[in-house]
Amino acid sequence: MEVLKFATEWAKAEVFSTRFFIVFALLFLIASYGFWQLGKTDLAKAHIIPSLVAGILLMIIGVGLVYTNVNRISDFEAAYQEDAATFIASEFERIESALKEYNTIVFKAIPGIMILASLLIIVIDKPVWRASCITTIAMMIVILLIDGTAHSRIVNYKQQLETVTQ
Repeated sequence: MEVLKFATEWAKAEVFSTRFFIVFALLFLIASYGFWQLGKTDLAKAHIIPSLVAGILLMIIGVGLVYTNVNRISDFEAAYQEDAATFIASEFERIESALKEYNTIVFKAIPGIMILASLLIIVIDKPVWRASCITTIAMMIVILLIDGTAHSRIVNYKQQLETVTQ
């Protein structure tokens, strides 16, 4: 039963954390509106579409993750009651898969995208491209911050499961 408790606590923490994607999405959408209403320079006007796109993408990520994790919470108890050993094995498989994804995407690809966008800001002189690169960097920072905390949380969850199952 301790395993179910840890799994549920982890999933609830994930729901809380992924709601920050929605918060930042709203901030990007508000920024886009602000650039649209108040932007006077070419660079400010160029931020309208990239901020809007970043806000929509973060909203999709946030809503999708919240929905997935809320459904996962309700499925945990049924899966655990059906077959605890299978549930624990599937959790370890899912954790290992998630950790590999974090190492590849969050800790390698996202910093690479940020470096590329930083270099493009220096090289390209067009306001739309610069605004797109700046917004991309800002969005990648948000993803890196939220997923960085999720990574440490899933590592702790794995350690809790290992402790309980031994």
